[in-house]
Amino acid sequence: MTTLTPYDLIGGEQAILNWVDRFYFYMDSLPETQGIRAIHQPNLDSAKSKLFKYLSGWLGGPDLFVEEFGHPMLRARHLPFVIGESERDQWMLCMNKALDEMTIDPRLKTNLQNALQQLATHMINQ
Repeated sequence: MTTLTPYDLIGGEQAILNWVDRFYFYMDSLPETQGIRAIHQPNLDSAKSKLFKYLSGWLGGPDLFVEEFGHPMLRARHLPFVIGESERDQWMLCMNKALDEMTIDPRLKTNLQNALQQLATHMINQ
């Protein structure tokens, strides 16, 4: 018996690539998310690649981020950036809008939103 991971249930690599693309579309275009947009490089390609690789492994798919960069140590990697509740909320706005566009089980969506909220809250360093 094969157990399906969230990676599988979402639709695998292409679905995550689309999710990441929509996430950064919102970050790049919503006026209310310009605070977090400003802490990113002008070109988002590297950020997109890293988020895709991280989500792939985080969701139970290929552990691409770890293979390339080692343990995520997300909080440590984000310490150089000022992250407060406002930045967390902006990040979650983009993530939730991108998730809303995905055709996935509502329970899975809720579980992902809750887990991502916890992850984003953990990044707060101000």
